[in-house]
Amino acid sequence: MNYDDTNIFAKILRKEIPANIVYEDDHTLAFRDVNPRAPHHILVIPKEKYVSFFDYSEKASPQEMQAMNHAIRQVIKDLGLEKNGFRILTNHGEDGGQEVFHYHVHIFGGRPLGPMLTTQ
Repeated sequence: MNYDDTNIFAKILRKEIPANIVYEDDHTLAFRDVNPRAPHHILVIPKEKYVSFFDYSEKASPQEMQAMNHAIRQVIKDLGLEKNGFRILTNHGEDGGQEVFHYHVHIFGGRPLGPMLTTQ
């Protein structure tokens, strides 16, 4: 799948759409989800054009990967989520629930999150 420059995260990175940014470095951007599923629902994205987890894991540099892990950890610490717990989630592909095809990680916290998946 080719990267779509019109996706919402690309627009946020280009500052065409505002975002409530909670963390930023040379390689990553973290911001609050506009439709939060928990009191703290943060999206962490790489600044480069990666469609999905596999695209990112195959092409990202070690520096980008280190920055992504650091960003996730820093956001969790800044929000004070490490004490009571949090969830980190990434969706891959349509069956995995990926809605925006720019690789991203969700951080959820601030309340008990319940089971990971519901049965259907």
